[in-house]
Amino acid sequence: MAVTAFASGTQTAVIATEHFLADVNQAGVYTCHIDTVNMAAGDVLELRVYQMVLTAGTARITYFGAYSGVQPTDDKIKVSIPISNELTDATSLRFSLKQTFGTGRAYPWKVLKHA
Repeated sequence: MAVTAFASGTQTAVIATEHFLADVNQAGVYTCHIDTVNMAAGDVLELRVYQMVLTAGTARITYFGAYSGVQPTDDKIKVSIPISNELTDATSLRFSLKQTFGTGRAYPWKVLKHA
């Protein structure tokens, strides 16, 4: 199975602000990968995936994960579940992160497309 990068970057979190990392408008199966190496005691991070079910519909949360404090050495990179998408609407699939507590951290991330 071929895997390609759809989008990538580093997001510095602003506390209580949801940062949309990538909006997918192509058919395929996608995963989001976020490196939490910079998290420290007192930090809380929320990760979300939104999906639109029908064309011109509303994107709603289909995956949610919350993480707090220093992350274990063997579990620094968080990976969303694979999400299938056949729609081409601008926000048919969205990936976001939101840090709700602590000091705003820099989070390297990527969204992969699995062919």
